[in-house]
Amino acid sequence: MAAVSPSPAVVTQRRSRLDHAAVRALDLVAALVLLVVTAPVFLLVALAVTLESRGGVFFRCLRVGRGGTDLHVLKFRKMHEHAAGMPLTSADDRRFTRIGGFLARTKLDELPQLLNVVKGEMSLVGPRPEDPSFVALHPESFDHVLTVRPGITGLSQLAFANESRLLDREDAYTFYVERLMLEKIQIDRLYAERQSLLLNVRILLWTIPTVLLGWDVAVHRETGLLSRRRPPHPPAQEVRDAAEVPAA
Repeated sequence: MAAVSPSPAVVTQRRSRLDHAAVRALDLVAALVLLVVTAPVFLLVALAVTLESRGGVFFRCLRVGRGGTDLHVLKFRKMHEHAAGMPLTSADDRRFTRIGGFLARTKLDELPQLLNVVKGEMSLVGPRPEDPSFVALHPESFDHVLTVRPGITGLSQLAFANESRLLDREDAYTFYVERLMLEKIQIDRLYAERQSLLLNVRILLWTIPTVLLGWDVAVHRETGLLSRRRPPHPPAQEVRDAAEVPAA
């Protein structure tokens, strides 16, 4: 009797499971290696945070994780103890300590999230986890985004690497809710639809010059193509251009 070949749907499902397993393996290995390599940085930052101001070294912020579950994202503390205010930060946020402002600019405050990755709560690459109050504004739009693990870096993080500068305005909350967040959701939905090991590797490679060299990266809204953006425009145009591919 001739063997029955699996249907295309079964083959696709198997490939998807293998790809997800490969993504998780990459996350775990890379996060453990980075934790070892950056251990001296962890110690120096922890010492600086402790010496400058009262409060703990780390801060756990509540975000929405995969499947809508509560996610406590771990960060180095950037703000003064008991600081309060909206769940957004601008480039010159008065709640920042001096070392906190430096951590925000260099993204070093995100390093402890490697522990979230090791625990399987986050991925190296994925949509940035949002505050529950923001998710509640557009629950249906976030449904597809929340089918994948949130990440430290991702398409929307690259497209809006200058987010704190964009939010350095009096109407920061309104601007974020009505403009910036909607752009991010669109890009994050694209990632959720196209997630793969290859895409994750591409995003990780683009993250390096973005963080270390300050590159401006454009993300195509329909294909997820990554490329360097043309010289930045005035802030009013940056949101519109953030996901466009630069002209050849």
